[in-house]
Amino acid sequence: MNIVTGAMGSLIPKLGELLMEEYKLHKRIKKDVEFLRKELESMHVALIKVGEVSQDQLDRQVKLWADEVRELSYNMEDVVDKFLVRIDCDGIHQPHDNSGRFKELKNKMIGLFKKGKNHHRIADAVKEIKEQLQEVAARRDRNKVVVPNPTEPIAIDPCLRALYAEATELVGIYGKRDQELMRLLSMEGDDASKKRLKKVSIVGFGGLGKTTLARAVYEKIKGDFDCRAFVPVGQNPDMKKVLRDILIDLGNPHSDLAMLDANQLIKKLHAFLENKRYLVIIDDIWDEKLWEGINFAFSNRNNLGSRLITTTRIASVSNSCCSSDHDSVYQMEPLSVDDSRRLFYKRIFPFESGCPNEFEQVSEDILKKCGGVPLAIITIASALAGGQKVKPKCEWDVLLQSLGSGLTEDNSLEEMRRILSFSYYNVPSHLKTCLLYLCIYPEDSEIDRDRLIWKWVAEGFVHHGNQGTSLFLLGLNYFNQLINRSMIQPIYDYMGQVYACRVHDMVLDLICNLSHEAKFVNVLDATGNSISSQSNVRRLSLQNKMEDHQAKPLTNIISMSRVRSITIFPPAVSIMPSLSMFEVLRVLDLSNCYLGKSSSLQLNLKGVGHLIHLRYLGLAGTQISELPTEIGNLQFLEVLDLGDNYELGELPSTLFKLRRLIYLNVYLFKVVPTPGVLQNLTCIEVLRGILVSLNIIAQELGNLARLRELKICFKDGNLDSYKLFVKSLGNLHHIESLSISYNSKETSFELMDLLGERWVPPVHLREFVSWMPSQLSALRGWIKRDPSHLSNLSELFLPRVKEVQQEDVDIIGGLLSLRRLWIKSTHQTQRLLVIRADGFRCMMDFELNCGSAAQIMFEPGALPNAEAVEFSLGVRVAKEDGNCGFDLGLQGNLLSVRKHVRVILYCGGARVGEAKQAEAAVRHALDAHPNHPWISIDMYPDIAEGTHAAPNLLLVHV
Repeated sequence: MNIVTGAMGSLIPKLGELLMEEYKLHKRIKKDVEFLRKELESMHVALIKVGEVSQDQLDRQVKLWADEVRELSYNMEDVVDKFLVRIDCDGIHQPHDNSGRFKELKNKMIGLFKKGKNHHRIADAVKEIKEQLQEVAARRDRNKVVVPNPTEPIAIDPCLRALYAEATELVGIYGKRDQELMRLLSMEGDDASKKRLKKVSIVGFGGLGKTTLARAVYEKIKGDFDCRAFVPVGQNPDMKKVLRDILIDLGNPHSDLAMLDANQLIKKLHAFLENKRYLVIIDDIWDEKLWEGINFAFSNRNNLGSRLITTTRIASVSNSCCSSDHDSVYQMEPLSVDDSRRLFYKRIFPFESGCPNEFEQVSEDILKKCGGVPLAIITIASALAGGQKVKPKCEWDVLLQSLGSGLTEDNSLEEMRRILSFSYYNVPSHLKTCLLYLCIYPEDSEIDRDRLIWKWVAEGFVHHGNQGTSLFLLGLNYFNQLINRSMIQPIYDYMGQVYACRVHDMVLDLICNLSHEAKFVNVLDATGNSISSQSNVRRLSLQNKMEDHQAKPLTNIISMSRVRSITIFPPAVSIMPSLSMFEVLRVLDLSNCYLGKSSSLQLNLKGVGHLIHLRYLGLAGTQISELPTEIGNLQFLEVLDLGDNYELGELPSTLFKLRRLIYLNVYLFKVVPTPGVLQNLTCIEVLRGILVSLNIIAQELGNLARLRELKICFKDGNLDSYKLFVKSLGNLHHIESLSISYNSKETSFELMDLLGERWVPPVHLREFVSWMPSQLSALRGWIKRDPSHLSNLSELFLPRVKEVQQEDVDIIGGLLSLRRLWIKSTHQTQRLLVIRADGFRCMMDFELNCGSAAQIMFEPGALPNAEAVEFSLGVRVAKEDGNCGFDLGLQGNLLSVRKHVRVILYCGGARVGEAKQAEAAVRHALDAHPNHPWISIDMYPDIAEGTHAAPNLLLVHV
């Protein structure tokens, strides 16, 4: 039985809050509330124990009892929240953890309760819930419902670091990729046969690593093709969406694609690929008919050596994908015994000594049950991983006994579910709830980490461990623990940081089944799933995967009034119910659903004003042009995401009435506060998009003591505003990310000078972005004064630097956590800058552009971990300083680069022949790079009169 404790986690603290003196509840009501709190605490513990027991070991009466208790907890929280909302509507605003307002609250509550209205409402509701709870308890006692006492779960090290190995590091992948599969792709024979379109289908049951292998091949050979695409399909796909995704991934993102039908998309794809050498991977195909439609777009007449790879679990589908004699089916095999053992040990034992003797036999027995399936090995190993300590052998024995008969191709689905279920039941209760929530997302979704965590917060899944602790940071802890346990798969950005996750389709299948059992989330995807007859729908996920399916708006659910959360994925917004139907909605996520002026959708956002329980409002990418003034009614709102809305006008002033707001993300600096309003946002942690137009606003920013992220723009270059802002920064002790820009056309270095003189960065600063004209002397001063204050800085973004000296390069190179650097010099620079081997040891993305005034050279061993590199070369300077061969240290260097190398040649003052010579030298040095990164060489002439310059732009792909 999966652990879904309803609203217990957030309800019990609220009941405790009601007992506080400030609410002046009658003694009888307080006694009833205290009874409810104690009874629910006991039931909460019992529910957690129920959740630790496998579903097939639970008595049906226990399941019924757990369902009743969960439903009661939801109803009780609705009652409490409605009571608190009424208090808010009478002008009482209590920010999170703001005890300073309790006296004011007390005085207003006394006046409120004299009227007796709300007092009687809460009294009647508490009495009714108490009676229901007593009935449930009595029924449990009459029927002798006994909650089983399960084996203690295996304790997992709650470390925050993502330990999940990157897919390309899986043991055994490299051998398969480089030997068997690469041989099939290369094609033997004469030149004519090598130039044909070659199709290879990878087939095998779930969890074997088909997608991992395909991704590894893709990364290895993608540089050899003019264009490339990697598109997941999955079950119940929509043909139009698949074709559109292929075109977009190949680099043809025309706006008219959404208007085309399947035949038109096939023709467009066929035309786009006609004269290109392409690599396309279509992952996880389940349907032969779908493949037949897609296959029309790939013509065999393209004799340029293109490659098409598919993956599937179904042998008949793989045969359909490879119908020609020169196509090949690659049967995915399980890992060998040695590779399985290495992968298992690598995850569990962090030390080099390997597996202790006492664990060897049980390890071998566990690995036999895993059958060489990487997903099973990693999941089970993650359940046993204990950081620096090895779990007791008795716990390994318990795990072994739970794994059933072991994985084979014939029983793969059933046994894989058993293995994944074991890992699920060993997850703590709060993580189970967070994991089950992921079933709101469609298969193969890239799930943004931060948005997911904020939704957990809004749903009440994340609770304060300590007073004042950031809920987001606690949620980040939860997210990382799920990664550590291999229940979700991390997605890395260009800096090697996890910014999103995916759910393996077999894990998604498991949590969808568990969610359905507990009525946790209802998914409507237009493939036959229906919720129309259910009266206790709490969370809705509208997916409508089949775009051609003309679904009707949801109006026939018996009780939409109980829905707490609704997440809508395009194009399912067309069946969005009227907002007036919701009474207790806490989460409304419409991200990327088109709500622009030309939308035919009858969704009036003004109706959002009555959703007074709302905690999360996601409108990013909806192309709305205005936000209604009624937004100020949402006094419980914690998260407002308005990102990527280009046409959005200035936000209404009522926005600043939202005293509980923690996260505000707005595109293009549309937040224009007036004096005195920022002091209301005392809970704010993330504030992106604020325009400082008055000195007083710069000063008031200092009151937002909880800020962790700030993205700010100055309307002009007012020195007084800069001084007040720098003073305010001194009060923001939790700041982690700071981005500064300005609208003024005047060049001013004053802000960076003031920062260098008067501000000491906090030690947790990880990102610093300044679009202001900058001098590196400020940064130099911070580092020289106390390097520890920038010990966590991972991103440095300074695109308007006055000058760069070798000393600056060396000092910045010593920042141990720096992963991304972008510096562009707009003024004088030292003529020769050397990137030394002992600096930038963690750098992943390196960009240094010093214009025409310098040449940048690399020592052997420089940038040992960089995956993307961009730098400039002043051709005339190199010539004048004797570097006639344009040797920049690139030959046999920068070996870690996988993504791209971009070289900007500034040819001002150089002859055309010299410019071409420089381009040829750079291209020759990079031509034999073993990783085949995307290489571009841009050549820019000086605009000064009389300059002999190279052509305006030359792009070379190697």
